[in-house]
Amino acid sequence: MVASMRSHPRRAPARTGRPRSAEADAAILGATRAALVELGWSRLTLGDVATRAGVAKTTVYRRWSGKSELVVDAVAELFDELELPDRGSLAADIEGVVLQFAALLERPEARTALMAVVAESTTDVPLRERIRVSIVDRQKRLVLEGRARARARGELPVETDPVTAARAADLIFDMIAGAVVHRALVSCEPVDRHWVGRFTAVLLGGLGAAES
Repeated sequence: MVASMRSHPRRAPARTGRPRSAEADAAILGATRAALVELGWSRLTLGDVATRAGVAKTTVYRRWSGKSELVVDAVAELFDELELPDRGSLAADIEGVVLQFAALLERPEARTALMAVVAESTTDVPLRERIRVSIVDRQKRLVLEGRARARARGELPVETDPVTAARAADLIFDMIAGAVVHRALVSCEPVDRHWVGRFTAVLLGGLGAAES
């Protein structure tokens, strides 16, 4: 009876945790890009990023487990700025997004961060996977949107096989991203309107269009 009269301790309410702050995230990612430009990959630390962003170190560590994840997300945020303009035709749409991409790569924080994560990923398999998921797969949306828009205009045939369509989208993305990154960051040649026009002609018309 005594046991039955004992009061049971109240269970503490479950903690839901402090909600993430979009402002803090933006400050941290911006500070990461600034630190990369100034310090480079090897000297960048999460502690320095926290100081630059004006947040506690624990705020950074709660969101990102390490430098690789943080830098990839900092790059991905920049790439998310890309949009596919509706310029009335598939060729004009491609030219528009390629010029946007080239302009993005001209920004020191974009080119430095991208080159840093790509270089580091050569010996870091998990980092390569994060780049693929957070940047490459996410930006394929531009190809999918462009092809859907072109089909609606009647410029491309309707695709009935999803596997074939996905493979085509992968190839188109690789061709555009690879050519622009190589031109801008490896060859260090201008990605101007003349080059973009010729590149688009080759992409849509084949190698014969390169002579025009």
